[in-house]
Amino acid sequence: MSAFTSPLSQRMVQPVLLALALALAAPAWADHDRKDSDHDRKDSDHDRARHALQQGQVLALRSVLDQVEREQRGQVLKIEFDEDDGRFFYKIRLLQPDGRVAKLKVDAVTGAVLSIKRKGD
Repeated sequence: MSAFTSPLSQRMVQPVLLALALALAAPAWADHDRKDSDHDRKDSDHDRARHALQQGQVLALRSVLDQVEREQRGQVLKIEFDEDDGRFFYKIRLLQPDGRVAKLKVDAVTGAVLSIKRKGD
């Protein structure tokens, strides 16, 4: 009788395969949870921005981006909507022509660039 067909080896193989399957699935679950968390935050940003726009508290994102694009060169990589002490603003990351990433803080009410941070400045 082969070691692979004995009842003892079959009883040992099943728990090992189960443990292996669980170990391989755990990173996927963790990644899925992290993506859900990021997705929830983005939905929250979007919902808050839409509500503020409907209430007339902020400019439309397109208006803000048009203004930023007239003043700054680069490709938009990421946009976040935030509020600090009742003041709404956008955090915008731009990939600039020289390859550097600029982080802009833009007033969501006026479209004015409040600050610009670049690595190496």
